[in-house]
Amino acid sequence: MANILFISGSPTPSSRLNGILDFAQDVLERSGRRVERLFVRDLPPADLVFARFDSPEIVRAVSAVEQADAIVVATPVYKAAYTGLLKTFLDLLPQKALARKTILPIAIGGTIAHLLTIDYALKPVLSALGATRLQQGVYVVDSQVLRDDRGNFLLDEEVQKRLNDSLHAWIEEIAEIEAARSKV
Repeated sequence: MANILFISGSPTPSSRLNGILDFAQDVLERSGRRVERLFVRDLPPADLVFARFDSPEIVRAVSAVEQADAIVVATPVYKAAYTGLLKTFLDLLPQKALARKTILPIAIGGTIAHLLTIDYALKPVLSALGATRLQQGVYVVDSQVLRDDRGNFLLDEEVQKRLNDSLHAWIEEIAEIEAARSKV
């Protein structure tokens, strides 16, 4: 079974991005998949900023990426691009860290005006890290993720459908890769 890793580039624990990742994890787990999450914000800031490749926490995080077969790279959009926090972590990955991995980019932003952030900002850096199995990606507008009175995230029906469709297509690709590996 494929190792699936979610990398969250959100600097805030209360980010609406978490509602999207919760939904995605639920879909994947209902399909029999296991998901591990990596919150870049939980890594030691000094280790990220000073590129301490030998930091035990950085070594563990890089190892999680290397062990993963499929990765969701998720970020809020700040200044028309992915977060600096995410970029700082991606800079610590080996040159071909994403080679032979199936990648699903997800972004959330304040307006539809940043819809192309995935294609013009995030995908080029993922490609530079060796990613060739990049899915279309899912962009969500902040207003499509709400919180109820108990603080639970509620995703707009249209977002749920797009996420569900993207995740099921991603699951099919992962299954095809697993089947091909088992024949070898």
